[in-house]
Amino acid sequence: MSTGQRYFEDVQPGEPIAEVSFPLTVYRLVMAAGGNRDFNSIHHNGDYARSTGAPDMYASTAFLLGTWERAVRDWIGPGGTIRSIKGFRMRQFNLVGDTTRVLGHVASAELRDGAGVVLLELRSENSKGVTVGPGQVEVTLPVRAAGL
Repeated sequence: MSTGQRYFEDVQPGEPIAEVSFPLTVYRLVMAAGGNRDFNSIHHNGDYARSTGAPDMYASTAFLLGTWERAVRDWIGPGGTIRSIKGFRMRQFNLVGDTTRVLGHVASAELRDGAGVVLLELRSENSKGVTVGPGQVEVTLPVRAAGL
């Protein structure tokens, strides 16, 4: 996890963002269900999830969006903002017992109306490959020249 502030001037297209890993334990899925108030049993009860045709209990969309936000916020620092998320698309289950990793890189960076706008390409992967995305997250970063 980054503790410093990233500035627009320091960003290069192609630059990777730091990978963030999330082991999907029963405890984590139960806590996520309680935290986001998604009490659908498919997210915290393996027997129930299997009765619906799923291989086992699996991470919810809200949890997985949170993993993307964590990876992005670690990269942008406290002075950055998230403007939009596009292409966040579920492709496979993120099952209990596996680890979901968020990976990405800088797709573009430009000054727009005085703001340092950066487009990040992200995806989630587990042991079976890409599970969410690929997608894009548009962020802003402070610009040193603007005194921010």
